[in-house]
Amino acid sequence: MGIKSFTGKRDTSQVKEGAPILVSDYMTKKLITFKPSDSLDHVINELIKYKISGGPVVNAKNELVGIISETDCIKHISESKYYNLPSDNDNTVGKKMITDVDTIDKNMNIFDAASMFINSKRRRFPVVERGILIGQISQKDVLKAAINIKGNSWK
Repeated sequence: MGIKSFTGKRDTSQVKEGAPILVSDYMTKKLITFKPSDSLDHVINELIKYKISGGPVVNAKNELVGIISETDCIKHISESKYYNLPSDNDNTVGKKMITDVDTIDKNMNIFDAASMFINSKRRRFPVVERGILIGQISQKDVLKAAINIKGNSWK
C-alpha cells in the first residue's frame, strides 16, 4: 500500500497568483512619535506606557529626522542617572537619537522586507514617502503577513 495524500483540494482563491504582498498592507500607520526637543525621561515613560522598544523622531512637518530606542535611553541612564548626575542639556531626544536611519518603501514586497530585517538585524523600519513618515514596519508585522498567507503558491 502506497502513501496517500490527505491534503485535499487546494483552495486557489486564498492566494492571488502574482499579487505582491506589500509593506503597505502590513505596516503600522498609527505611530508613537517623538520630537527632537522631547526629554529622554518623557521617551522612557512613553516606551513603558505603550510597551514599545523605540520610535521615530519627526520634525514639525512630520519629516523623519531620526530614531530613538530603548538602547539610547539605557545609555543615558548608565551615563547620568546611575551616577546621580544632574540632567543637562543633553537630556533631549535630538542629542541622543540615531540620525542615520534606514527606511523602507511602502511598495516593497514583504519578503524583501524580511530579507532587510535579516541582513540589518534591525527590529523596525520607518516607511517614508517623499521624506514624510507614513508608517512603520516591524519584524512582528512580517510574521503577521506570513501567518496570513494561506495555501501554497507553487504548482
